[in-house]
Amino acid sequence: MPTRRYDDSPGLGSLYARTVKATLRKAEYEPDLDGLTLELPRALVDQDHLTAYREVTGFAAGPALPVTYPHVLAFPLHLDLMSDPSFPYKPMGIVHLSNTITQLKPIPMHAELSISVHSTPERPHPKGTVFDILSAVSVDDEVVWTDSTSLLSRSAGTPTAHTDLLPDPSLEANALWDLRANLGRRYAAASGDRNPIHLWKLSAQAFGFPRQIAHGMWAKAAALASIQRTSGLPDAFTVRVDFRKPLLLPSRVLFAHRSNGTATDFALYNDDHSTTHLIGQLAPR
Repeated sequence: MPTRRYDDSPGLGSLYARTVKATLRKAEYEPDLDGLTLELPRALVDQDHLTAYREVTGFAAGPALPVTYPHVLAFPLHLDLMSDPSFPYKPMGIVHLSNTITQLKPIPMHAELSISVHSTPERPHPKGTVFDILSAVSVDDEVVWTDSTSLLSRSAGTPTAHTDLLPDPSLEANALWDLRANLGRRYAAASGDRNPIHLWKLSAQAFGFPRQIAHGMWAKAAALASIQRTSGLPDAFTVRVDFRKPLLLPSRVLFAHRSNGTATDFALYNDDHSTTHLIGQLAPR
């Protein structure tokens, strides 16, 4: 499996230009079956950037990184992987289906991190082809955090293909969130994810949305920050979310969470509870 190593995180400006170019290219090549691994052996957290991330997601200050923050650090490597000529799918238009994070122990905010990213073989889906981008973060040569991001490349699909979905929990709302129109731009500034569907009404309409939509990883982070404030989070746990329906901005949404004994179920609904935007489950390790 070929490996590409970096002395510093790839610049997002050039990566977005490559992403657009990769989307426009013709698919005249075969996937690299050996895959490509990207590594950033030494990464330090910019504390101002971390503060901005906490503010937009709701995580309180503390000695450890928010559990979703390493995903932001790995995101430039995700873009680099998906815009590489060996990558078999056009990156623009890929749909984020789910995300699973496992924190094996809290990550100190001043730790030196090592980050690696690679993709898995494709598998069929009723609406196209699904693949995962896997990320891992190590501290002192010990893996302390992993992330699996499941993505859909739309095509004719396989109607009989199995889809792995979290069960829909029956939850009563704990909170009402009033989300402003600029939320996508605020999270983009803190995360680096400047996909145009999240930024402005006109740019979202160019991709078929009536107006801009919230980032899925913002929704996951905000949900976990809310659970942390009310119930606390364990030091070691796995948390998965499925992204069901786009969350349009501005909007009012209901957040619900409940412990079922061994795990915590949570969800985001629209304000009349008729549409599910996100379903999640957190289980201690």
